[in-house]
Amino acid sequence: MAIHATTDQTATPTAVTPRQLRRSAAQRKARHSTIKIWLGAICASVIVIPVALARVLPLPDPVRGVLRESSLPPLSEGHLLGTDPNGRDLLSRILHGGQTSLVIGLLAIVISGLVGIILGAVAGYYGSWVDTLVSRALEAQMSLPLLLMLLLVVALFGPSVPVITVVIALAQWPEPARLTRALVLVEREKPYVAAAQVLGLRRPTVIGRHIIPNILPQVLVVVFLLLAQAVLLESALSFLGAGVQRPYPTWGGIISDGRELFVTGKWWLVTLPGVAIALLVIGVNLLGDGLRDRTRRAKAGDA
Repeated sequence: MAIHATTDQTATPTAVTPRQLRRSAAQRKARHSTIKIWLGAICASVIVIPVALARVLPLPDPVRGVLRESSLPPLSEGHLLGTDPNGRDLLSRILHGGQTSLVIGLLAIVISGLVGIILGAVAGYYGSWVDTLVSRALEAQMSLPLLLMLLLVVALFGPSVPVITVVIALAQWPEPARLTRALVLVEREKPYVAAAQVLGLRRPTVIGRHIIPNILPQVLVVVFLLLAQAVLLESALSFLGAGVQRPYPTWGGIISDGRELFVTGKWWLVTLPGVAIALLVIGVNLLGDGLRDRTRRAKAGDA
């Protein structure tokens, strides 16, 4: 059925067919975002679901191995992805190591999201010296070499899970803080904020009850995208020996243990955990990118 639209009563009617609507730029963007969301969800689920179920699946012990089963290739009897040089099942180590990496990543983005949203909202709403102080802290944080800073802090306080989580969180807070500040600068000029001020609401109440709920969907998408970076940072620290200490498995530690044997033909020791990291990072990025497109369109529609 054709949709007829006229600019005024004397203008010639124009017909916009359903096919033309499907080929419009807005519809193409909507389809692309849907594809990103589905692909991202599939890639992330392939890793996240088995990792979440690692403790209930019938898997061998990820810490103790059998030396006579050392370095078995994938599809060996009883070992779907093979074993490492110490005879430990590689699938079990990847799934249990994924739990460590994901827990650290999730806790890190929760902390960095809270810190970034609070500081960004305060800086954007209050302005003046508060904005200057937060902005200078952002610039100082972003000017430091990220990995070197993480290695220094871990070396000072020790490579424990709480330390690594807090260090990654403190390294990531500038991203949500910058976005929150920019959004609050726009929101504070809107009529509903002026109305709340006229009613006598205190500034923290205006920020917490009115401004933050309006900008939260956009900020949460950015915080979610930080999960991929947090997992990569944790893996990098573990690869360099500054992460969770052995014998507990982590993705970076598994790759580090197998890197010397990679050149001798034992490719699965490095490739398979690397594929797990890549699938998770690609999935999170695609899913977050698609959600960000949806959020922007929804915000534009409301405007």
